[in-house]
Amino acid sequence: MQQTFDQQKNEFVDRRQQDAETRRPSGERRQFQDARTYANHDVQELAEAVDQYKMRHRRRFITFEELFEVVKGLGYHK
Repeated sequence: MQQTFDQQKNEFVDRRQQDAETRRPSGERRQFQDARTYANHDVQELAEAVDQYKMRHRRRFITFEELFEVVKGLGYHK
């Protein structure tokens, strides 16, 4: 039993490394990466602004308050 345990211990496989190699080349998931062909130019502009905000602030998801700041930054107002 001890010998089998030692053999398994020496056969460690780092699955995280394998998963990272099979993922996207950049290794980063972005919300609007796959859907950049919008019919409406304003929607595309908002998507790019949100993506840039997330990259700049190193955020995967943003809150509604952050989204509001992005929208205000594009010049929209109530």
